[in-house]
Amino acid sequence: MISFGIYAVLNITLVILAAPLYLSLIKKVKARIQRRRGPPLLQPYYTLCKLLKKEVVYSSTSSWIMRFAPSLNLACMLTATLFVPLVAVPAAFGGFGNIILFLYLLALAKFFMALGGLDAGSTFGGMGSSREMSISSIIEPVAIIVFAALAFVFHSMNFFEIFAMVSQTPLTQLNPSLLLMAISLFIVLITETARIPVDNPETHLELTMIHEAMLLEQSGRTLAMYELSAAIKQLLLMAILINIFMPGGILLQLTVSGVLIAVALFFLKSVALAIFIGIFESYFAKLRLFRLPSFLLIAFFLSLLIILLEVLA
Repeated sequence: MISFGIYAVLNITLVILAAPLYLSLIKKVKARIQRRRGPPLLQPYYTLCKLLKKEVVYSSTSSWIMRFAPSLNLACMLTATLFVPLVAVPAAFGGFGNIILFLYLLALAKFFMALGGLDAGSTFGGMGSSREMSISSIIEPVAIIVFAALAFVFHSMNFFEIFAMVSQTPLTQLNPSLLLMAISLFIVLITETARIPVDNPETHLELTMIHEAMLLEQSGRTLAMYELSAAIKQLLLMAILINIFMPGGILLQLTVSGVLIAVALFFLKSVALAIFIGIFESYFAKLRLFRLPSFLLIAFFLSLLIILLEVLA
């Protein structure tokens, strides 16, 4: 098995380098469908570099929370990176790979982001935080049920074991239960990353913002931390979906040629998923806030059906 230290360096490096690319790729696909040119693919990297050079300005009413929240958010996402193998499955180490701890890290990052939005004393920041927590109260139980269904199918609560299992038996993804779960995981991906039809990450209308409203008072390197955290979170959720349903290329033994092939295959699969997300968003409009539970109930009932099928089988 691959040592955890080598895996950690490889996984974190790949995530940091690749995560911003998929944000611009989705925008590029949407722009092409709308007959526009769209931003350059490397635009998120330019934006992050620009933000890191800018001065950080804090609200006069803010406290230590607004200063601490961006760092904690990024730290949670980088730690969560160690739970989801992208191209290689390491040997078990501590509690890494545990699904429950992974969900707790995502929830902790979201909680402090909402606190940061409230701490600035901005009306729109408070509105965004309120909406984010309202949606989270619905999506968190749904996400728990979705990942519980995943654990029931593979009889494991650890991503390392699940990814190793699907890489050794690729035909596992033909299981009808997993085909239903793909829809549930995709809905969780769309919701957790605040994309259409749940939220519009490109909107400039404060009254319709959810995720972006919490970041209106952020600037400079703190805004860069939030932007990078959002990109990392999106890539991690994409990796879960990709490596379960398209497991080809996941390494159990580390070699230089194997790493290069695995990285190339993961890149191709993730680009395909990003293109699909862009097409999906282009043909759907943002839902009204009170219609979101109906959208999330699809994932809930499909996952509950999977659990019942696995228990009764």
